Amino acid sequence: MTRPASPDPEQDRTGRTMPERLAALLHVVRVLLGHGRRLIETVPERAANLEFSALAGVCGTYALPTILARLQRGILRAMALERYLLARAAKGREIGFVYARERPPAKPPAEPQKGASNSGETANDGPGDRAEPGQPGGDEKAPGRPAFDPDDLRIPGPEELDAEVRRRPLGRTVLAICMDLAIIPSFCTGPFWNQISDTLMNYGGSFTTLFKIRQYRETSFQKERDKKPDTWGFDWKFPPPETVRQVLGYMIGELPISDPFDPLLATAPP
Repeated sequence: MTRPASPDPEQDRTGRTMPERLAALLHVVRVLLGHGRRLIETVPERAANLEFSALAGVCGTYALPTILARLQRGILRAMALERYLLARAAKGREIGFVYARERPPAKPPAEPQKGASNSGETANDGPGDRAEPGQPGGDEKAPGRPAFDPDDLRIPGPEELDAEVRRRPLGRTVLAICMDLAIIPSFCTGPFWNQISDTLMNYGGSFTTLFKIRQYRETSFQKERDKKPDTWGFDWKFPPPETVRQVLGYMIGELPISDPFDPLLATAPP
């Protein structure tokens, strides 16, 4: 049962003040998480509809197993981010801004200085300027695999996802969730897309990466669509709101969610 929202959105149900930026990000994550859960339940029954190509185009394929695998990964990643944020909220710790920056030309690795030590700070602690370990592009990659591989369907385990959330700028994690859950502006209400945009801009997400992936998947999907003449009569690239509601059942951000500041809604202990 949905409980009424708190009259003071900066306080959780225990009466303790929740950091403002953390509370706003937690709300975004829970809207995305709720969307992913609803979508993974409804996709199989909607896949036969002509309008489904609006969603398939964002995913880059009609292949249902691929779409469901990405949705599952996006849900698990959102759950990991939710756990991280709730753990910080329990300690009253705010999140710091991390702005995306152009990577400088590669340099030979410097020799470590004697006596140097790791401060233990993560990419999401304190001001963004000291978040060097988690700056965009700082993640390691498997040998032979590019930093972003649109065809990679591997689903990391919970421990790996938790470590990824701690290591990366929060905007990078939100970006990955959006890619897996097929989030684009035309699927969202205006206010909610603005919240996503603010999150990416303020916490190290990359709009360039988002649009590159979108373009890659559109090209990939068009190749599949060219082999399906029965689908050619539907414009999948620019679906109007009424079509989005046919495909998803709603515009992302329209449906109310339970009190986003209630720790009891956590998907797992932090």
